[in-house]
Order: sequence, then C-alpha cells, then structure tokens
Amino acid sequence: MAGDQPYKIMPCDALPTQPQWLYQQTVPVIAVAEGADQITQSDNGYENTDVIVGCEKDAEGLATRIRKNPQAALVLVQVLRAQTLLPTAAALDMESMAFATLQAGDEFKTWLESYRGSNTTANANTDTKDGNDQPAIDMDRQGDVLTAVLNRPQTRNSITVEMRDALVELLTIMRVDTSVQRLLISARGACFSVGGELAEFGSLINPSNAHWIRTVHSPARLMAEHSGRITCTVHGACIGSGIELPAFASQLYAYKKTFFQLPELAMGLIPGAGGTVSISRRIGRQKAGWWILSGKKITAQTALQWGLIDKLLD
Repeated sequence: MAGDQPYKIMPCDALPTQPQWLYQQTVPVIAVAEGADQITQSDNGYENTDVIVGCEKDAEGLATRIRKNPQAALVLVQVLRAQTLLPTAAALDMESMAFATLQAGDEFKTWLESYRGSNTTANANTDTKDGNDQPAIDMDRQGDVLTAVLNRPQTRNSITVEMRDALVELLTIMRVDTSVQRLLISARGACFSVGGELAEFGSLINPSNAHWIRTVHSPARLMAEHSGRITCTVHGACIGSGIELPAFASQLYAYKKTFFQLPELAMGLIPGAGGTVSISRRIGRQKAGWWILSGKKITAQTALQWGLIDKLLD
C-alpha cells in the first residue's frame, strides 16, 4: 500500500491483535476475509478493523469511494470507533460535532456547488411546503395509543425544517405525557421518507449554529429517549434520516418492497440525524461502516437479516 492512500486493506488474519490498535489508525481499515459475505458477516472478534468484506474486489470498491471523499470517510470511522464507548446522548453529540466539521469542509462544499449548479430550483426556492396548509404530521389519539402519519407525500416526506419541527413537537408529547403508552409512526404516500430535503442543505452558513440546533431541537434525541414506547412502520424508500430516525424505535417494521440507503458519504458528509448511533447499535459498527462507505441500497430482506428491522410485513 502506498503511504498516501487514505485507507488500509489487509487480510483479516493479518490484523494486529494489540488492544486499541484501531484507534491509532488515521485512515479507514478494510479487512478481507476471502469467502465472507458482508451481508451475513457480523462483528466476529476482528475488533481491529472498520469493515470486513469478502474479497479484494469489494475492498477496492470501498477504496474508490473513500478516495473521492477521504476526509468524510475518516471522520465516519473515527466517530463509529469512539461511539462504542459512549452513552447514547454523548454519541449523538459526537455525531453532530463531526457533521458540523464536515459541513465546513471542502468535500461538502464541492458537492453543494455541483448540486446547486445542476438544480436551479435549489437556488430559487427552499420552501418545501408547496402551499400545503395541512399539518406536516397527522396525529390521532385513541386511549393510551398515539398514532402519527408523516403527511408530506408531495415531497416524499422529506425531512424539511417544517417536518423536523413537527417531529420534535410530536415527540415532546411523549416526554410530557406519560399516559401515552405507545406511539405508532408511519407515513402517507409512495414512501416513508427520502431523508433530508436537499434544497435546504447548506442553508445554515454557520456550522456551529447547526450543531446547536441539532443539540437542543433534535428528533433523534427524543426518539432515543422514548424508544421503548415507539413503533415505526416504513415502506418504499427510506433514505438517510428516513431510516436513521426510525432505527431508534424499539420496534421497526417494514413492508417487503421497502429499500434503505445512506448516501451521505458522496456528499462529503456522514449521517447527521442520529444514524451513526441508531444504525450501528442495531447492526454493529462494522456493518454500519460498510453500508455508509459503500452507499449501497439494501432490501427489506437484507435489513431483516442484519437486524436493522424487526419484522417484514406483507
């Protein structure tokens, strides 16, 4: 391996055994276990690696992605490594600070300029309400069960500022009203959510302000705080925060044609809606690392096999 490569690729059986060796590495570490299938491979005692893949070709695929955004890739694995030692609230703090750092970086700026250059509507209008005067989330209470339905199908339930505020309002009910025993969250339209509204990306120029908002006005923190009382049912596309937030729920169900994706690395970012915490604690650090670095879509069947979801629905 050339000294300037932003990653290390090595056979699993060649990984050092010294405790904490991985924490001293300043690049992502990719281990190859010939014949191992990433879809079924779980954290299996190879602690000194960020990702395990089944062949050199798969390792090179990840390396190509890392070379395009090496700073985001490094921040990602550093966050995932450290979060294994932290309680949930502190892990969310770390994710948010890392996300803010990358928002101020060249990799994200390059993506943002490209996106705005090819999407003129992103410059002209960041109002994603489309004149809709209906609530972003429909709520209904029957006894001790509160039902909530994301209600922006025309924008594929993207997590706009409006939707985020509605989620915070919804989840605050769980904090102040302990008589609500169960919160059931689903969505209207073709999909559960395509994640953060791209037209709003970069709208907060000061990353420290954005971190402050994620700290004091965060659906992820509230989801984590009340996860034991929350069930999410998802369908269609669940992209970015469209899976990061549901993954906090104690029960997460998906219809069979649902798919999931974490595309943030290609933007020069890491998941910023709590996903480095919620997802890694469902499927393990190494699977989460592979998924985010690869940017691949996974099916509901794979998600069930991994433990990302708890049940498939017909």
